[in-house]
Amino acid sequence: MLTILGKPDKRSGFCDGISRRDFLTIGGMALGGLTLPQLLSAEAAAGSTRSHKAVINVFLPGGPPHQDMWDIKLDAPSEIRGEFQPIRTNVPGIEICELFPRIAAMMDKFVPIRSIVGASGNHYAYQTITGRHDNNQPAGGWPSMGAWVSKLQGPVNRTVPPHVSLFYKTGHQPWGDPGDGGFLGVAHSPFRLVGGQSETSKTENMVLQGITLDRLQDRGRLLTALDAMKRQCDTSGTMEGLDSFTQQAIGILTSSNLAAAMDLSQEDPAVVERYGKGDPQFRADGAPKMTENFLIARRLVEAGARVVSLNFSRWDWHGDNFNRGRQDMPMLDRAVSALVQDLHERGLDRDVSVVVWGEFGRTPKINGSAGRDHWPQVSCALLAGGGMRTGQVIGATNRLGEHATERPVTFQEVLATLYHNLGLNLRAVREFDLRGRPHYLVDQGVEPMRELV
Repeated sequence: MLTILGKPDKRSGFCDGISRRDFLTIGGMALGGLTLPQLLSAEAAAGSTRSHKAVINVFLPGGPPHQDMWDIKLDAPSEIRGEFQPIRTNVPGIEICELFPRIAAMMDKFVPIRSIVGASGNHYAYQTITGRHDNNQPAGGWPSMGAWVSKLQGPVNRTVPPHVSLFYKTGHQPWGDPGDGGFLGVAHSPFRLVGGQSETSKTENMVLQGITLDRLQDRGRLLTALDAMKRQCDTSGTMEGLDSFTQQAIGILTSSNLAAAMDLSQEDPAVVERYGKGDPQFRADGAPKMTENFLIARRLVEAGARVVSLNFSRWDWHGDNFNRGRQDMPMLDRAVSALVQDLHERGLDRDVSVVVWGEFGRTPKINGSAGRDHWPQVSCALLAGGGMRTGQVIGATNRLGEHATERPVTFQEVLATLYHNLGLNLRAVREFDLRGRPHYLVDQGVEPMRELV
């Protein structure tokens, strides 16, 4: 694999107590399991569609507090209400947390969903990636959204995989993984641009020497490391022994639009500044706060990616909820608002859908450590783009933020809406698992959200 090493961090993790160190993996190309060459081989006979629709899926690992973000409960008792105040947005009648002033100023371009239901309560991204629970899976497992899109629509640009991941993998926990090809096969698993501690047990065939996360934006170092890797392959005779799809995979890494999409030195400095300066320090308790990855996601979509997944920070705040919110929420506000503004300015707002969400909500009652615990009864999401009818709120919870009282929305309904935005017909698409049983993008009876499409 091609790996960009980061710095060690010995601090402990989520409530699961996992520690980890970061590194950036381009491609996951261990010679024993070449996922990208397999993807290229599977797509060799596939044609590109004329319309390039895309999804940017932002996962907030750990479970963000719904009542401290898009659903402030001023009328609740103090042990529930919390420390944050609501602010008005540019859409009359919609108020959100005061720590999101940029999003508030452009709420006409967003849709907060306050009534996501059906979470398992476990720390995992599985439902936000597949729409389903991970129990009773079909033979081969459920495909992720990106795998479905890769299989059904193929590449837009042969040098950019349709399914790309910017997920930092935090240990072996499934909430740190963007999903894989499931019964559709490894060829449709994500092309992973970042990795985590669980990858270190695999053979590291190709390492970008001297490149760490904080040096990723140093174009000279990046290009030098890529060139050195290519020379190493050539002089060792590795290239001669690889099949055409493996050579194409290495070509993607060393000379393609994929590398260019990651090179922010090619971006307008004013646009880079708009996203803010992220924190590349990989945290033992979650993903780095890489606001720049939101910009890279947009650049990947422009380069030809169809589904880009990324995770941001860590939201498992069993303690110190409000101080953590004051640190992370303004960064999220800046990155998400910059991304959506970018999409509108570039005329991509009808083609690119954005979803921001976590695996569950947090308890209404604040615990003795000034934190909130796991609360699967209701959670939240934020949608934008995709030609959706924005500038509205969907759903509501009761006075204490305990459960949905209006328009409960399932994870599958959100994914059904994203599939619709991508131009996929929910009922016309059928694929078979490894036992020959047919499956659809979503369960029978699940439809795109009528309020949005």
